[in-house]
Amino acid sequence: MSLNSDLRGKLAHISAATLTTVLLKKGVRSSFMAGPKPISQLMNTPQHGRVVGEAFTLRFVPAREDLATPESWASPRSTRGAIEEMPEGCVCVADAMGITEAGIFGDILCARMNVRKVAGLVTDGAVRDADGVVRSRLPVWCSAVAAPASVAGLTFVNWQEPIGCGGVAVFPGDVIVADNDGAVCIPKAMLEAVVKEAIEQEAFENWAMDEVMQGAKLPGLYPPNEETKARYAAFRAKGS
Repeated sequence: MSLNSDLRGKLAHISAATLTTVLLKKGVRSSFMAGPKPISQLMNTPQHGRVVGEAFTLRFVPAREDLATPESWASPRSTRGAIEEMPEGCVCVADAMGITEAGIFGDILCARMNVRKVAGLVTDGAVRDADGVVRSRLPVWCSAVAAPASVAGLTFVNWQEPIGCGGVAVFPGDVIVADNDGAVCIPKAMLEAVVKEAIEQEAFENWAMDEVMQGAKLPGLYPPNEETKARYAAFRAKGS
């Protein structure tokens, strides 16, 4: 199922932490991308909130001297070309193989993505021109910042094909949710079921938090035993 406005709106209120738990229950163990974190945490700048969008994938391979050159930036098959293909509202997910010695995007490219209304960038690699990237106002999750250009360590090869980012398989059209905990990938085919269950889990956890604040003990509450389930069902039945 595609990410329509209704599902996007619902996901905007569901944490990455909740989504990873729901996906785990459904058998998906690798959904959280190891490495990418909000650039605000790296740069000590204001947070930019949760981002939701369909994955637009980019793939890098190790640098090869005949291909990883400054001249390659002018090629139609380049990061510049990929940016011009990104649809509004997508999340750019870039597979940099965890290489953080070279920045795959800088301030100008991030500014262009923001102008094109790309929802955000997630990469297991690094960005460069970090102060300018922050000023571009594009929400960014990355593993590091680094001054060298991408060709110092990477070769860009393609966009919109299956990739691995932070140990997670990401296919074009999968749904990405990224917040202050990091970025999670929801397989496209599971989207509707995951959202439905995540909404229920968040509702229960909000109720459980209220119970804890009122002095309830954790055993039997979280996870709930049958008595707790009955109390929660009665609470929901009241329309609370």
